[in-house]
Amino acid sequence: MTSDVTPSPSAAMVTERAAGLTMSPEVLARLKGALPSVASHAVEAIIEEVPSYASARDYLVGNIETAVQVALGTFLSIAARSDDPSTPLGPARQASYNLGRGEARSGRSMDALLSAYRIGARVSWRGLSEESVRAGMDAEVLARFAELVFAYIDELSAASVAGHADELATAERVQQRELERLAIEMLRGASDELVERRAERAGWELPRTVTVLLAPDAELHHARTMVDGRSLVLTEDVPGVDAREDVAALIVPRLTVTARRRLVAALDSHDVVLGPTRPWREAATSHQRALRGRATRTTRRTAYDTEAHLADIVLGADPAALADLRAQALAPLADATPASRERLEETLRLWLLHRGRREPVAEALFVHPQTVRYRVGQLRELFGDALDDPRRVADLVIALGTGQPSPPRSAARTTAPSTRAAPQP
Repeated sequence: MTSDVTPSPSAAMVTERAAGLTMSPEVLARLKGALPSVASHAVEAIIEEVPSYASARDYLVGNIETAVQVALGTFLSIAARSDDPSTPLGPARQASYNLGRGEARSGRSMDALLSAYRIGARVSWRGLSEESVRAGMDAEVLARFAELVFAYIDELSAASVAGHADELATAERVQQRELERLAIEMLRGASDELVERRAERAGWELPRTVTVLLAPDAELHHARTMVDGRSLVLTEDVPGVDAREDVAALIVPRLTVTARRRLVAALDSHDVVLGPTRPWREAATSHQRALRGRATRTTRRTAYDTEAHLADIVLGADPAALADLRAQALAPLADATPASRERLEETLRLWLLHRGRREPVAEALFVHPQTVRYRVGQLRELFGDALDDPRRVADLVIALGTGQPSPPRSAARTTAPSTRAAPQP
């Protein structure tokens, strides 16, 4: 892959200084003859002085040495054409740019590349200056020659730095796309084979367990600082989320029970929802639970751990069915006044939860046990044998445990099953 390299300010300096340089054909011939030796010495110095190049001798000798010879040859061609300083630097600059990209792909750092340029420039100038002096170049021309050498090297090193940076940016974008594709496939519940293939391409080691965390884009940065840095991030096309909502998904690896508690505490005042921790093959299950939790929760001002709200999520899975259940189960209260109905519902809920023990119910309601006895008597009259039928009791516990408003009287009356009165306890 190649790219147009924008000339740096030193490019104009190179041609300007070349225009003021007068070099005899004999000197040029001698310098060109010395290029192979100069390039070889430069490469040896780079291998010796830059640790990351020590294990790449074959690559350096086979590629970099040739590149150095070509670069120096181009430089001498520019220097020779002092009557035509417009000689383009484009080919040499492009070659240096491509060299920078190749170094990035090889895993060598920008510092290593710049060190190689500094060492190469020093050794090359030593060799070229020695040959120039032997050829009889006077001091003034030699000084101009030195300026031209280092301006030229600066131009080439700038092109290589640009290539190195562009390659890293491109590689990062490619990997980010692969990671996003992996996240989408995991949240969609793709086959194990597809997920494994995506993970290999993205360079992401599949962990034993994952936990899906949903958060608005505004909360994403803070949430990311609280989880494993290798968590997958998906900010667009999150499965199950309306495109108009700015909601991101995090796939957090290896979240232990202790770490989960700490994470929930750390995100207490933030609008996030955590799905359950599942094997990576079941990431979609964690995601679906998080989506249901997001739809079920009653507040967005605190972290919502679905593991702590399983009953609410189950009850909220089918709101229409829950409304019908409440209408049926609580039909005997349909004709009560709103205030009376509220008192009786709360008394019935606590009476069922405390298995008919009046004292705990009275404490919870802040009333006398006799008041509880009276209200339970009312409930017995209204519900009859339903309070002794395990299936009807289960319906009542579910209906009263949601904290939802009571159904309208009309709805309750039309859907209510028949009941018969029972004697007071």
